[in-house]
Amino acid sequence: MIQSMTGYGKAVVVYKGKKINVEIKSLNSKQLDLTTRIAPLYREKEMEIRQLIAEKVIRGKVEMSVWIEKDAATEAAPVNTALMESYYQQLKSFAESHALTGVDWMQTLTRMPDVLTKTEVEVLDEEEWTVARAGVEEAVQHLVDFRTQEGAALEKKFGEKIDNIERLLASIEPYEKSRVEKIRARIVDGLKQIPEAEYDKNRLEQELIYYIEKLDISEEKQRLTNHLKYFRETMADKPGQGKKLGFIAQEMGREINTTGSKSNQAEMQNIVVKMKDELEQIKEQVLNAL
Repeated sequence: MIQSMTGYGKAVVVYKGKKINVEIKSLNSKQLDLTTRIAPLYREKEMEIRQLIAEKVIRGKVEMSVWIEKDAATEAAPVNTALMESYYQQLKSFAESHALTGVDWMQTLTRMPDVLTKTEVEVLDEEEWTVARAGVEEAVQHLVDFRTQEGAALEKKFGEKIDNIERLLASIEPYEKSRVEKIRARIVDGLKQIPEAEYDKNRLEQELIYYIEKLDISEEKQRLTNHLKYFRETMADKPGQGKKLGFIAQEMGREINTTGSKSNQAEMQNIVVKMKDELEQIKEQVLNAL
């Protein structure tokens, strides 16, 4: 089945007051083109995250973001009261000895070095990473589900276009049969307009056969029919067939173009134009197929 290369996934998990947000989105690309923006605490796990994504996402321009939201209470820097008390005693003694008055002690003390500095360094433990990894896996799965849903819509669209081309191809047959007689009659009538012209009827028949064979589209029709069948079979195959579908569409285009170049009848050429239009819509969308 087909998957789309366009998709989006998001997950939010919580660990001890932390809200861990994971967001992933993808667009068209010839191969997997992955960029990440990961919170500093989880950067040591970047290779593991990349491997996790590569296992589920075959192709596409993928952007992954992981960031943390913390509760304001846990983010507040703690007050170093012992250091603040030490500063106060020293400054108070200095102010008294120099007869300084009107000092705003709170404003002065909170500006002193390390009084409000948060010095602890966060270390990622396995318990937190297990929770964060689950968030990454959930977001990636949402992306895959989204791409699968979009792929189903693409598959339905392709099926409709293939059906249309098949119907148009079948509608050529009546004109194809009648044009042989029209070509023969037109050439013979042209010769009759030249009474003095002498020609060998056997040679004329040979030339007519040769000319008509040059305009025969039986092989093009058969090859196009085979390509349409192969396109359907490929759509039903495992994901990752987007490039192959593109190649098949190119081959379909060659057969339709050759049919058009051999169609010297207005009705047939009109049908060929309609087939080209249906195929062009396939080509536009197949670029998004995984």
